Amino acid sequence: MSAPTIGFIGAGNMATSLIGGMLQQNFKPARIMASDRTAEQCDKLARQFGIRATTDNAELARECDVLVLAVKPQVMQQVCRALPAERKPGQLVISIAAGISCASLAEWLGDGPLVRCMPNTPSLRRQGVSGLYANALVSDTQKQQTEDILNAVGISLWLEQESQIDAVTAVSGSGPAYFFYLMEAMIAAGQQLGLPRETAERLTLFTALGAADMAVHSDVDVAELRRRVTSPGGTTEQAINSFAADGLPAMVERAMQACARRADELSKELA
Repeated sequence: MSAPTIGFIGAGNMATSLIGGMLQQNFKPARIMASDRTAEQCDKLARQFGIRATTDNAELARECDVLVLAVKPQVMQQVCRALPAERKPGQLVISIAAGISCASLAEWLGDGPLVRCMPNTPSLRRQGVSGLYANALVSDTQKQQTEDILNAVGISLWLEQESQIDAVTAVSGSGPAYFFYLMEAMIAAGQQLGLPRETAERLTLFTALGAADMAVHSDVDVAELRRRVTSPGGTTEQAINSFAADGLPAMVERAMQACARRADELSKELA
């Protein structure tokens, strides 16, 4: 079986990151296409990646086996309804737009294989994680094609229910901002303790990087890693006790519940 032709409608940061990652994973430039509103962006993509780029979304819809919708949620309906009815038969559609349900996509595009994807911004550094949900028309081969595309910028995990996309948004889609917020607070606290800003910032960022690397490669869970650093009566214990007294676990839960609720509201607003 020949490799599928993959087309990206929308050529912003996430799409260009995916294309770059795919080329590094030995996808052939001749099997990748992209479209964008501006000829300038198309020319840039063609020069940068050696792929075919066009301002005509319909060209991709007619030629590509896999269509990746990488436009803003607010224009998704307009883009989908403008695609030709004679799209390539059996074409897999992957949406990376937040808040657009499979039901809405099917209404705008017609029935067919659909995958909803929630990537996160570390995908721009090829350190991303994506939650994936497939409708009943997606074949095993198409699931593998989806994984190959998203795994070019990190890892991907399949979900059993579409409603779990909102939980993915709360955990990983919005999650980088939570860690950035904590880093902000640690940098500011380090300065209050007398460190120069640059020193506090580098200490914080590399501590976060090291802790994440340890957690990813450890054979024990993060709670055990935390316990191993927290000696009884020691300095870390004092900080952990202060976090607990201020209700950090409940605070995180409330924040993530609020995020998931808003994701559900946006899905209904964009339907």
